[in-house]
This record gives sequence, structure tokens and C-alpha cells, in this order.
Amino acid sequence: MDNIIKEMYEPCLFQSGFFRDEKKNNCYKREGICYTLDQEKGRGSYWVYTYKNLFAVSILDFELTEDWLLEFRQPRFLSISYIESVSAEQLSPCRRLLCSGLRSHYGNGELFRALYHKNVPMRCVSIEIMPEYYEDYLQQRYPDEYASPQDAFLNLDQSMNAPELIFLFNQIMHFYGDGISAGLFYESKVAESISLIVQKMKQSTSARLFTPISAQDQERLAQVTAYIDHHYADEIHVATLAKIACMGTTKLKYTFKKIYQSTIFDYVIKKRVNKAKKLLEATDLSIQQIAGIVGYKKPGSLTEVFHRQTGMTPRDYRKWAVTIANNR
Repeated sequence: MDNIIKEMYEPCLFQSGFFRDEKKNNCYKREGICYTLDQEKGRGSYWVYTYKNLFAVSILDFELTEDWLLEFRQPRFLSISYIESVSAEQLSPCRRLLCSGLRSHYGNGELFRALYHKNVPMRCVSIEIMPEYYEDYLQQRYPDEYASPQDAFLNLDQSMNAPELIFLFNQIMHFYGDGISAGLFYESKVAESISLIVQKMKQSTSARLFTPISAQDQERLAQVTAYIDHHYADEIHVATLAKIACMGTTKLKYTFKKIYQSTIFDYVIKKRVNKAKKLLEATDLSIQQIAGIVGYKKPGSLTEVFHRQTGMTPRDYRKWAVTIANNR
């Protein structure tokens, strides 16, 4: 890539209502480039720091006054982001962006489409690395050990517990240095983030290799999930599930999370929220009625877990679903 800013950022930002703010009136960072959102589109800024077309560090902090459908032909790159606040979804493939979560992304020349919703702050810190970094630079540095970090990035799930990565992004957010201190800081954080991501994949692979789950236990866990799938709207007790699995509760919780990458509680919540989504999209039932159908006595309980999972209230999700259906 000859110029990260001109090839990757400015085509997308300029078509979306941002302009290059030379005075950095809306940015507290001394280094890097600041783009301010036009007042007719909303308020806030998009800040980017780049280094030799190898990587970029960006901070998004803006709020829209109207929904924003972004369509952009992506170059090749890998990214990892910490999303603090958002109400948006990627459209191709469909993927909800979660608040307070990590998100990995691989750009490979395809069209990126996403819908961002108005009146919800968009706050996000990202690291984007270019092929010149993760293919050329790393391979030159570690010729005998090099392995592309692409798989490690793609295996990083939004729900993954990675407090050290979140801490790293908070360090970036609150760093105010300039000059050589800024250059050294951002370069070190990019290398550290890749190191942490690759190490997490190694640990995950090692755990799967050294603690296999027997075929019998996998079959019993399948019976547990089948039971949950049919009774998710009821009050489910772990003791009941343990009897179905013929396991103790400790073993059940451990093996369930190992196979499904989710706690039993979170699995039930996701089933309820997914059913609520379908009812919001396909019926005119009230929020209270839907709450009762999926297992909540109070609509407020559904609203709380629904917002935690999707970043939207059930009412806002229904409006969004109607908008998407009308645009098809």
C-alpha cells in the first residue's frame, strides 16, 4: 500500500461527511491526523496515526444525527478494535457490533457494508496492520519462526475474555505524548497487541490438544443443549442439566464452556434474545408479550439483557428491522 491515509481512510471518511481538521479543534492528540464530522451529519471526530504505511492507530468518537449506511471497497489489512459504545451492524456478512467488546476484522478487497444508527455515541479504538507489516516486516524480523497472524486475528471472538487487550486499548486512548515518545509508544502497542493475540491462539490450541473431551461427554452435552433449546423460556437449574449430562455441576460447567465457548447462563440468554429478535422482526406482539414468551416476567428484564447483547433496546431493534426490510 503506497499511502494508508489516501487509500484506506480518506475515501471512506470524505464520503461520510468528515473533513480534515488541520487545527485539530476536536482532537486532544498532538500527533496524527484529525477528521471532524460535518455539523449537518453529527458531531465528533475520527483520529488516525500512521507509521510508514505499516500500521495505523485510530480513535473514533462521534455521534450521528441520521442513520449512516457505509459502503466501502476495502484494501487488504488486519484490525483489532475495542468498541466502547456503538449501535451498528455489519451487513455483509451480517454481524452485530457489540458494546464493550473486542472485534477482529480482515479486509481482503471485498465491499464492506455497515449500518450505524443515529443518536448513539460511537466510541472505538482500533489498530490496523497492513500486509507490509504482517507479511513482509514480521517475516524479515523472524524468518525462522514466522507464521502469519491472520488466523489468530480471525479467531478472536467479540465475547473473548481478554482483559490485557482491553487494558492496552485504554492505554492508547489516554496517551497524550508527541514526537519520538508518541512514535515509540504506538509502535510498541501495535507489536504488543499482535503478541497477545498470537499467544491467546497458542494457549487455546494447546488447551484443546491436552484436555480433549470424550465423545461420550460431547454426546451428553448435546443432550443438554437440546434440552435448553426446548426449555429456554422456562426456569432452568444447573442441577437438572447435570442429571441430564450424568456429570457433576463443576464438570458440566467446565466442559460446556470448553465446547460451546459460552457459559450455560450466557447460552440461555442468547437463545432468548435470538427468539425475541425473530418475534420483533416477524410479529406485531408487544414487548411485554414477547418478554413473557421468551421467559421474562417483566419487559424491563428483557430490555436489559437485549441491550447488553445487541446494544439496542427491543423497540429500537424493531424499528431497525423494519428499515432493513424496506431497503431490501
